[in-house]
Amino acid sequence: MEEIIKVGMADMKMCAAPDKLTTLGLGSCVGIALYDPVTKISGMIHIMLPDSTRIKNNTNIAKFADTGIAAMYEMMIRKGALAARIIAKIAGGAKMFSYGAGNSDLMNVGDRNVEATKEALRKLNIRIVAEDTGLNYGRTIVFDSLNGDLLIKAVGKPEKVI
Repeated sequence: MEEIIKVGMADMKMCAAPDKLTTLGLGSCVGIALYDPVTKISGMIHIMLPDSTRIKNNTNIAKFADTGIAAMYEMMIRKGALAARIIAKIAGGAKMFSYGAGNSDLMNVGDRNVEATKEALRKLNIRIVAEDTGLNYGRTIVFDSLNGDLLIKAVGKPEKVI
C-alpha cells in the first residue's frame, strides 16, 4: 500500500515505489523531484532561497538550492540510486508579490530560486526533464515514485502532470 510522504518547507525526504512525495504551498519556493527510473528511488526538496552564503542562519541545508539539492542527490546515491540515471522535475518559483516596478531582487526571489535550482542541477549533471515554474500563482506538487509523474495542483487551474 502506497504512502504519501509530506515534505515541509525547507525540508527534504526520500522514498521508493510505490510511495509518493508531496509538498504544499510552493509560491516563490521551488520543489525539486529527483528520480532514478530504474531503482524507483525518489527524493523531493522544498527550497526557499537560492544561496546559503548570503544568509547568516544557514544551518538548514534543505532551505537553499545550493546546499539542499546536492545533499538530496548524495542521500539518494547512498540508498542505491545511480548518479548517471537521476533526472529532475521542478515546479514553483512564482512571483507572488508585485510592488511598484516589481523588478527588485527582493521581489524576484522566485526567479532567483529557479535559476539557482537549475545551476545546482547542472553542476551535478542532472537533466531537467520537465518543469512548471514562474508566473504568479502557488502550486502543490505530488511526485509518484512508481512512474515518475509529477502532479501539479494550483487554485483555479486545471491539474496537470509533467
